Amino acid sequence: EEQSIYEPNAFVLSTINPDLTPSSRTVLLKGVSEEGFSFFTNFGSRKGKALEQNPRVSAVFGWYSMFRQVLIEGEVRKVSDEEADDYFHSRPHESQVAAWSSHQSQPIANRTELDRQFADALERFKDSEVPRPDYWGGYIIIPTRIEFWKGRSNRMHDRIAFERENQSSEWQVTRLQP
Repeated sequence: EEQSIYEPNAFVLSTINPDLTPSSRTVLLKGVSEEGFSFFTNFGSRKGKALEQNPRVSAVFGWYSMFRQVLIEGEVRKVSDEEADDYFHSRPHESQVAAWSSHQSQPIANRTELDRQFADALERFKDSEVPRPDYWGGYIIIPTRIEFWKGRSNRMHDRIAFERENQSSEWQVTRLQP
């Protein structure tokens, strides 16, 4: 039986806030390379501020309808301005405008105010290309640990972990007990 995953590139990104409390949220994977896994965001957001203080992250892809999960641990670094520009300009026009109209993670009085900010930004950029804001860009997770989990009905799940000291180290592969 074919299983569908609503948003297969969605993952839960966990960071450590400056006050050392953990924080998690769903973000979208936008690139995979030999170096790592890329996503994009507002650097002034809660996650952006956390990553500025502590680049260590974990990411969980939960494909539970298929009894699968992938856990990634590592550190982030910002992608180049060129890569951020390329991705930003590949997004739909309204998504580009939204980057200018929302001060991500900041309080706002109500939905009407948020809609007004968006309408103002749409008007501002109605006849021009939308430039990428300086406060918006991407990160790449450079993994040091990747664990693949496959659920089994008898609870004797399969777990395989790939671990390395750093980006230039060889991967060590270990089967883990469930």
